[in-house]
Amino acid sequence: MKFNSVFDIIGPVMIGPSSSHTAGAARIGKAARNLLGREPKWATIYLYESFAKTYKGHGTDFALIGGLLGFETDDSRMSKSLELAKANGMTYEFVEDTAATSHPNTVRLVIGDDQDQVELVGISIGGGKVEITELNGFELRLSGNHPALLITHNDRFGAIASVTSVLAKHEVNIGHMEVNRKDVGQEALMVIEVDQNVDDSILKELEASEYIGHISKIVS
Repeated sequence: MKFNSVFDIIGPVMIGPSSSHTAGAARIGKAARNLLGREPKWATIYLYESFAKTYKGHGTDFALIGGLLGFETDDSRMSKSLELAKANGMTYEFVEDTAATSHPNTVRLVIGDDQDQVELVGISIGGGKVEITELNGFELRLSGNHPALLITHNDRFGAIASVTSVLAKHEVNIGHMEVNRKDVGQEALMVIEVDQNVDDSILKELEASEYIGHISKIVS
């Protein structure tokens, strides 16, 4: 039998009003920022179903932007994030999308700057917990609650081993891993949840492999 901790029951420490619409949204926003690797200059945010209907009243709008600014769920600046983003030069747009989704608390973020762009789909499943279900066209399952590496690579033999061997050498334990590809021999994506944050020196070693493209990390 699986027992919930007290933190699962009462939810996270947060700026309210809602653990699913506020804390969860903030974590999705921060995950998108982490995957870009910096604060975005612009963001287009597509809200679906419950998120689209209640995002202003439940604080989903300022929570998503707060996450993009790098705020934690309990940051006292969270409720002022819309104004702070504009002051930082970030432009943003919220779009109420009518498309059907598998979960009512679904958001698609398209963020970027002059260098790069990230497109991410996330859902807030309750109690401040989230799942990332799509990244740049790849389907995936990422909780956002553990440190993780997202690695694009060539779909060929040896690519996965080149990554896992480096992690094993540095005693980085893998908690969950999945691989998705667009087609045989085309671009692929490794999603690796690990037990501890991965040092940048290890990332540089991973990037040195001829099979590896772009590496993003999510820190806990």
